[in-house]
Amino acid sequence: MLADYAVGVEQSRGRRYPEPRHPYRNEFQRDRDRVIHSRAFRRLEAKTQVFTRRYSDHFRNRLTHTIEVSQIARTIAAQLGLNVDLVEALALVHDVGHPPFGHAGEKALDIAMREHGYFFDHNLHALRIVEDFELRYAAFRGLNLTFEVREGIIKHSHDYPSAQFPELAEYLLDLRPPLEAQLIDVADEIAYSTADLDDGFESRLLTLDQIRNSIPVFGRFYGEVESLYPDAIDKLKFNETIKRMLDRWAGDLIGNTKARIEKAGLRSLDGIRAWPDRLVTLSPPVEQERREAKEFLYTNLYFSASLDPEKNDAERVISELFQFWMTKPENLPSTYQEKASEESLPRVVCDYIAGMTDTYIYDQYDKYCR
Repeated sequence: MLADYAVGVEQSRGRRYPEPRHPYRNEFQRDRDRVIHSRAFRRLEAKTQVFTRRYSDHFRNRLTHTIEVSQIARTIAAQLGLNVDLVEALALVHDVGHPPFGHAGEKALDIAMREHGYFFDHNLHALRIVEDFELRYAAFRGLNLTFEVREGIIKHSHDYPSAQFPELAEYLLDLRPPLEAQLIDVADEIAYSTADLDDGFESRLLTLDQIRNSIPVFGRFYGEVESLYPDAIDKLKFNETIKRMLDRWAGDLIGNTKARIEKAGLRSLDGIRAWPDRLVTLSPPVEQERREAKEFLYTNLYFSASLDPEKNDAERVISELFQFWMTKPENLPSTYQEKASEESLPRVVCDYIAGMTDTYIYDQYDKYCR
């Protein structure tokens, strides 16, 4: 049963290109399946989340992170009475616009674009992917996703001012996104804040004492776990602690969001859209816990000197390849050369690089820049 403020599939604004209804899948289920079968989704398996495979092939990549976000978001959505099919589609598509090499690659690509008066935004790039780059259907370019999924791609984590982005006018930029889209951003934060602690500990870049002493909620739960399982090895105690953090944050998100909706007296999707603030939030104390974990990760893991070689390598590879194709566009694949006759060359080069996996971009670097 959906809550009155959820997005009913019958409320969908539909697809850019009308299609007959499917006999046994609703429109959001079809969107989910189109995302899963897309090339961009498959490429996430070979894109860095935090660690490259130099450390281990056990760590999260962009695809496994996406699956974890989907699991967390679906669980919370069901408790809030939201449309789980829409939430699943949004969770699975939310990272398809990320370039190779994680955030280091995103930064390098943005710097390269700004030298030509442009910028790189992974949400907007994801929209270009599903609207244009994916070629699977004879009747149209792209995946022809429903309006609600396309809207969620660009609005789940960021508010784009309508005056600065007139090309996005159809996506109701002056209104909040539905709760299904709002949920993705917080589920993403919960997923990576706990998973990156796990991978950081496994990599030995973070120590147990360091985490216990710096993140109070972790230290508190670890103490409880120690009293319950005194003979367990540290890794199992660590796992039990992370599980409790996840449960606490997910449970708090459910309870706090319900309370905010009730306090606002909202009973409709239109009311959610018109509300001045996003309603899917953690309570202030738990949001502080999440911020403490995030700040710890930025200071001790993401900006760790041990990861500098990978980040520096990513910036060099992207920068040199970008410059190469800007000066020698005849070396681009023919389809991108054709696009360069219709769009600016920097944007075309950016699109090409952003779609690459970590492995493929190194192949291209060896071919053209060694």
